[in-house]
Amino acid sequence: MKKNILILSLALAVAAAPSVHAQQTGTWLKKVEKTLKDSILRRAKRSMAESPVTVTAEQCTRSAGGPHDFYSEGDYWWPNPDDPQGPYIQRDGQSNPGNFTAHRQAMVRFSQIIGALASAYRLTKNEQYVKHAFTHLRAWFIDEQTHMNPSLLYAQAIKGRVTGRGIGIIDMIQMMEVAQGIRVMESAKSVNQEELAKIKNWFAQYLTWVTIHQYGLDERDAKNNHGTCWVMQVAVFAKLTGNQALIEDCKNRFKTILLPNQMEPDGSFPLELRRTKPYGYALFNLDAMASICHILSDEQENLWEFTLPDGRKLRKAIEFMYPFVANKSSWTFPKDVMYWEEWPVAQPFLLFAYQQYRQKEWLETWTKLEHFPKTEEVVRNLPVRNPVIWLK
Repeated sequence: MKKNILILSLALAVAAAPSVHAQQTGTWLKKVEKTLKDSILRRAKRSMAESPVTVTAEQCTRSAGGPHDFYSEGDYWWPNPDDPQGPYIQRDGQSNPGNFTAHRQAMVRFSQIIGALASAYRLTKNEQYVKHAFTHLRAWFIDEQTHMNPSLLYAQAIKGRVTGRGIGIIDMIQMMEVAQGIRVMESAKSVNQEELAKIKNWFAQYLTWVTIHQYGLDERDAKNNHGTCWVMQVAVFAKLTGNQALIEDCKNRFKTILLPNQMEPDGSFPLELRRTKPYGYALFNLDAMASICHILSDEQENLWEFTLPDGRKLRKAIEFMYPFVANKSSWTFPKDVMYWEEWPVAQPFLLFAYQQYRQKEWLETWTKLEHFPKTEEVVRNLPVRNPVIWLK
């Protein structure tokens, strides 16, 4: 009898104790939070003093849209020196500083503010962060005077050529941390549920547009990082709105289109390596691929472990790129024509992949890199800037 009681007691103790995996998870999450906490709280404090700035704050005379339409211009398109008033010409990899970027900058700013406030709320549970975040959310999604229309009809226009392009939909990745920040804050006591429903409806309308309009279909079918970013943003917005059909569609596109069509057996992304900024583009596409796996993996399916018949899986891409992040001087491809010195930063693929595979050096490298870069080009190509709101 005593032996049976002892066995039962031990079994109950084991059942009640946290698993080794749970303990390890708690330890590394605490390390991440400790690394970022001071910066998060400083950024949140600054964000508390910021007023909303939406697409209605500044207009471009070249836009074919109205005051509530997002507008941007193709980065690599310039005036033709032989025909200054004629259609722009392309210089791949070279950003034209004269192009209109105010709406993109406003969207990035919005994303940074919501990301900072949601991160601070997750760390502190201070409702003041949520209340201020919703002043910005109302301005962008609800207010009749300042809201943005839920489409990107006029993104990455080219003077003299097109008023908008499907390729411009990539600008919408700047809204990813807005959507994720909402998920983090939506259960707070101060949240007005009617306003929350209106905000989610805005994202639902955008999802309808981006999955039906020809621009959305063009971007979805792009063969490089643009196709990756279509899946990534749609996955995030589908999670927010509870659109399970789109979640499953994104999983399927990762398995049947993105991974088999973009990644070589060695883990490289040849379409990115051919660009004039191969290092930055390779990092960007890998971050997006890793984000997709992180966002969409669940108890039913782990995309990190999805393997093609020839053995290709996303881990190969991590293993291909990691040495060039840990030691950039080992890079064997051409240097980027612009912003070569600014990369790498604390790439999210390092953190997300560590959570899956527990490769200690990946987390250590992430810890040592710059977590909140200031260079505009780097910031806009780093849609996951506040990892605390993404970690499970």
